[in-house]
Parts: sequence; structure tokens; C-alpha cells
Amino acid sequence: MKDTAKHQGRRNQLVSLLQEKGITDKNVLEAIRKIPRHLFLNSSFEEYAYQDTAFQITAGQTISQPYTVAFQSQLLEIKKDHKILEIGTGSGYQTAVLCMMGAKVFSIERQNELFKETSALLPKLGIRPKHLTFGDGYKGLPGFAPFDSIIVTAGAPFIPQPLMAQLKIGGRLVIPLGETVQIMTLLIRINETQFERHELGECKFVPLLEDKN
Repeated sequence: MKDTAKHQGRRNQLVSLLQEKGITDKNVLEAIRKIPRHLFLNSSFEEYAYQDTAFQITAGQTISQPYTVAFQSQLLEIKKDHKILEIGTGSGYQTAVLCMMGAKVFSIERQNELFKETSALLPKLGIRPKHLTFGDGYKGLPGFAPFDSIIVTAGAPFIPQPLMAQLKIGGRLVIPLGETVQIMTLLIRINETQFERHELGECKFVPLLEDKN
């Protein structure tokens, strides 16, 4: 598991590209500059790890393109020690970015093979989320709620009510909404019953699946 000066150079180039695309949050950019994305991919993809593109990983899932990771992370407006619920641990790359930004990350993955792989990988890289679990992301983690922010890393046909309920007042929920093509959607919780909604352009994610465990 090597991380070389060559890899760092490619990360620097990637950060410059993300800045050109409108990512301004310095904590997001620094996290992406530090995290060895090539170690989250099959070694045969190593040469392409710092291109701004998504790749296939275990169980028919994908590692999101770096811009998507950066954009969703920026929307969360993370501060140190914020409690973040991540729906869809996936490769663990997004998890690592959130942890590197100083968040306390609680993450759910519903593909068991992927959950086992990522649970083994993250500690080897010195990345320690507060809690990783295998389960149904639609249900969230009520035992650890409320959360400062919630990030969903798969396309959802609707916003799960349990996730809305687990968000703090003032908290932010970022979710790709839709079936074939999604709309990146930001919800900000105003009070117990009201949410402010922002739609932020089209995106494409693998579907958020439920009731598999």
C-alpha cells in the first residue's frame, strides 16, 4: 500500500481541477489532497485514480468521481467534531474525506461484501470513523441521532422520513433524488416540521437499495 510523491503530484493536479470546477471549501480540498484515492481502487485502475471520474468497485457499486465527493462534502458545511451520518459507505473514500475534515462519521453500508472490505481497509490507512455498520440506509441510525448533517451517496427515489427525523434543527441533508437520473438536493432543517429545499443540478448515482439484510 504505497503512496508516493508521484501520487501526491497527481492529487495536487486533481485539487487544481476541482478548484477550476468551483470547489472553494479549503477543508474539502485539503482532505482530497491528502487521501490516497488509488488505494480505494483495484490496483489495475491505479493509473486513473486521480482523474475526475467514477469507477466500478465491489458488488456492482461505484466510487464516486472526485468532483461529486467534493461537491457533496462542501454542501455539508462541516465543522470539526460535527456528527455526520453517511448512507452508503461504499469504497470508504467519501468516509475518509469526511473523517479527514474533522467530522465524527457514522456510516451504513448494505452490501455485506463491500462492508467487510471497507471495514478492513480504513484502519490500515489510519482512517477511523466513529461507527461503521452493515444495514439498511433508509432507516438511518436512530440510536446515534441527531446528526449535524446527513449525506446519501446513492440515488434515492424519495427522501426517507427516518433520515429527516434524525437531522438536527439547522442540520443539512444532501441526497441525490430520482430514479434514472438524480437531482442533487439539499435540505436544511428549519424547525421540527419545516425544511428548506434547494435543487442543485443533475447527477447520476447507483440506486439506494433497501431491505437486503
